[in-house]
Amino acid sequence: MITIRKSQERGAFDFGWLDTRHTFSFGEFHDPAQMGFRSLRVLNEDRVKPGQGFGTHGHRDMDILSYVISGALSHKDSQGNTGVIRNGDVQRMSAGTGIMHSEFNDSKTEPVHFLQIWIVPDKRGVAPRYEDRSFPIRERKNSLVLLASPDGADGSLSIHQDARAYAAVLDAGAEVGLELGPGRAAWVQVAKGTVSVGYGFSEAKAGMECAGEWTVLDPGDGAALEQERKLSIRAETAAEVLVFDLA
Repeated sequence: MITIRKSQERGAFDFGWLDTRHTFSFGEFHDPAQMGFRSLRVLNEDRVKPGQGFGTHGHRDMDILSYVISGALSHKDSQGNTGVIRNGDVQRMSAGTGIMHSEFNDSKTEPVHFLQIWIVPDKRGVAPRYEDRSFPIRERKNSLVLLASPDGADGSLSIHQDARAYAAVLDAGAEVGLELGPGRAAWVQVAKGTVSVGYGFSEAKAGMECAGEWTVLDPGDGAALEQERKLSIRAETAAEVLVFDLA
């Protein structure tokens, strides 16, 4: 079963310095029917003008991932952590008992385009923690690469939830797939390009897999998949996608 969330259906705000799209309820955008998907609570697509950003503010009990699509994003927090991430880099901030931080466009001339992702942790009151890691394009090229997981598997960032985040940069015509365990669900988010998502695969009597259905997603579109054992993503154009495997 698939549920599509089209780009134009998201909450949209242009604050001058920030152009933002909210897949789920966030800030001034509230829709009781869009309060997240399983542990995926926030999925914002932000474009910040040069030299602008989010001033110092606080969070508690949330695991926050930032995935840069283009440009450079600088981070500073009350734990003394600083860093700049670019395309191919991901940062994780576990707010835990409380943390103050700021995020700014690190460039004075170019915008920064990134996804802000909040995952509800399965533990409250943990010590705040920050880390960032590089996932070069050569690793994500035509392959789903694990960005975040509960155990930090395969060099991924560690999060406090039974959830896994993947990313792939796809050439036109390339295809990647993900097996889902019993009771699990997936969210697919298109960062760039156009893809087709395949689902509804079944087993033939001879043990061969039968073809399923395919749905086209454009830039900014998202899709929730439930009661599926496998999904496939085929790039119709050069594309960049994120996939969340959720308990």
